[in-house]
Amino acid sequence: MMRINTSGIFVLSKMCDSKWPVKYSKPKAIIVVVIFYPVNAVLNAFPKANIKIIADFYYFCAIKMICQLFLFTTMQEPIILPLRGFTPKIGKNCFIAPNATIIGDVEIGDNCSIWFGAVLRGDVNSIRIGNNCNIQDGAVLHTTYERSKVIMGNNVSVGHNATIHGAIIKDDVLIGMGSTVLDNAVIESNVIVAANALITAGTQTEANSIYAGVPAKKIKDLSPEKKADTITRIADNYHLYASWYTDEK
Repeated sequence: MMRINTSGIFVLSKMCDSKWPVKYSKPKAIIVVVIFYPVNAVLNAFPKANIKIIADFYYFCAIKMICQLFLFTTMQEPIILPLRGFTPKIGKNCFIAPNATIIGDVEIGDNCSIWFGAVLRGDVNSIRIGNNCNIQDGAVLHTTYERSKVIMGNNVSVGHNATIHGAIIKDDVLIGMGSTVLDNAVIESNVIVAANALITAGTQTEANSIYAGVPAKKIKDLSPEKKADTITRIADNYHLYASWYTDEK
């Protein structure tokens, strides 16, 4: 009678019994093993030629699921590193995604969210973030040694894959996806920087404005209605999104 090789499942289940990194991982992994043992018993009961193909398929699925679970559970903690005598400070009611990175002289206010793959690297100078800010997936905040700092006000949204390098961002600002704000630029309050825009070093923007282009220029005034529909809405939405993750813990 044909038997399925389940040694890989045995090994991974033993890992679950010892030094599994997250408290919820062990039950999940055991459930996967329990699901596939009945399949093993059923398949062994039918010694037909085409059963081996089905058995191999189920075996592959079992190993794939458990490996994915292992990869997921090893990424449950963000990288938060002290450096040069500075330890990152994080305010109340913040969500820090599992693979976000926060290093050194970084201070984050209350009700903020730092999303997947974001990097806040306060190694060479300081990064200060106000309240109700969201740093979205893949965004990078960095500075220049002894020359520039990141100072961010309240209600700021930094879009996916944006870069802020040693710039000042005041209250109620939207930094669009893929945009770049360079050293010692000042983004005044109530400003939208459009997606993929480049704010060059030392640029002083006007409040209540929209900037776009490479290099970025003011293209229009920002109306109160547009502010409510973009800057305010996005900041509030990200506070909501973050609550979905924190409520699951």
